Formats: sequence, structure tokens, C-alpha cells
Amino acid sequence: MRPLLFAAVLAAALGSLAPAVYAQAGRPPDLQPIPEPPPPPEPLEGEVAVEPQITIIQRGEETVEEHRVNGKLYMIKVTPRHGVPYYLMDENGSGAMTRYDDLDSGLRVPKWVIFSFD
Repeated sequence: MRPLLFAAVLAAALGSLAPAVYAQAGRPPDLQPIPEPPPPPEPLEGEVAVEPQITIIQRGEETVEEHRVNGKLYMIKVTPRHGVPYYLMDENGSGAMTRYDDLDSGLRVPKWVIFSFD
């Protein structure tokens, strides 16, 4: 074997072993595995759902996504076969939907529901 080729093979072999040797040298001998995290808590009765429920409906050549929280519809995304998606949003919980061609309006107005009558 040529000396240059032998040196390259030897350097590659030692280079691949070096990280494992150095990783083992700095590791304490009494390591134990981390226990599994507990599952997330179940929502309490009457508490607002954490994640929205999304129902995807295929109507002809368009896709309709209905977004609900606690069974109440708050947003619909309509994706036509040709064209850009648009959104229908219930801004104040009255059931009247307002159309938006883009969800980024640039203006961020805080909206909180203080009290609602069911």
C-alpha cells in the first residue's frame, strides 16, 4: 500500500473513533435515563377546548375547512381548485361571517369576550 493512501485510511479510521472515545470520557458513570413526561391533563368540565376541531369537506372542486372550538364555528377556509384561498370569519360570535382574502391585515386589535349569553 502506498504510504499516502495508508495514512489517509488510518486518519479516517481514527477520526471516526475519536468522537466516541471523547464522548465516553466526559460522561459520569452513574447516568440514568430521563423518565417519560406525564400526559397532558384532560380539560375540566366547562373549560375551553385547547385545540380547534377542523372538519375538511370536499365540495366539487373546492375544499372547505370548518374550524370549531367547543362545537362553535368560528372560521371557514375555502380553497377553490383555481385561485387563492379565502376565509370566512365570525368576528364577534354572532354567526355572521365576514370574508377575508388574507388573514394578515397588519393591524392587531385585541378582542376578548368579556361576557356572553347562551
